[in-house]
Amino acid sequence: MINTLTQVQIVRNNMDRSLATVAADPVVDRQTEYYRENIRNIKSIDDFMADDRIYRYAMTAMGLEDMIYAKAFMRKVLTEGTASRAAFANQLADSKYRNFAETFNFANYGETATSFSRTQEGIVDKFHRQTLEVKEGAQNDGVRLALYFERKASEITGPFDILADRALAETVRTALGLPDAFALTDIDKQAEYFDKHLDYEKLSSDPEYLSKFLERFSAMYDLSNGAQTAAAPTLAVFGPGPGIVPFGEGLLSSIQNFKLGGS
Repeated sequence: MINTLTQVQIVRNNMDRSLATVAADPVVDRQTEYYRENIRNIKSIDDFMADDRIYRYAMTAMGLEDMIYAKAFMRKVLTEGTASRAAFANQLADSKYRNFAETFNFANYGETATSFSRTQEGIVDKFHRQTLEVKEGAQNDGVRLALYFERKASEITGPFDILADRALAETVRTALGLPDAFALTDIDKQAEYFDKHLDYEKLSSDPEYLSKFLERFSAMYDLSNGAQTAAAPTLAVFGPGPGIVPFGEGLLSSIQNFKLGGS
């Protein structure tokens, strides 16, 4: 029986082994093998869209699995690329579409777009991490949010990087103890509040600051949602490990001790 804070620490402390376990899953292994063997044969957007296994793998890796069905929408994202400020992907609030168009950059590189490491092993690495997050989220969505925030933290340079991503924004609102209604307030006011309470440079460059932020989020998530009581799969594999904060005193102290902002 485990809480969010403990499970996040377990996964983070055993990340390499957790990812290796995901990669070794027979279903994941077959999907990855097909992708590795065939991505170099994709020479156009038409090729990309026509190979459903390649397309689904790439979309899942980039966190866009909910949009797999929207092929016309995604074709427009890829066709227009990101070079122009008026490009479709640049007009969308969610930065995942821009990242997708930059990764599979057919608009700039044509038939060589899939020859880069970012579209080959880079996508495989992302697929494994995304699969791990989804697997953990099936047990506890707070763990998924924490792992996703950790993965994206290095890309956060200001409040609008957070506000443009629903998962990042939810994580920050939870960590700061803000109600859901806060998301409906003026976006500039939200940005101003985040500026006062977060140190973006530390989030991207200071592992200790990021760890404390994730501890605070995890504790606040359990206070808001009730401590998760399902036995987590990672715990069964790795055990609690050293330095894991148990539920109770550690939960409360992680809230009290973490100081947001630059101090």
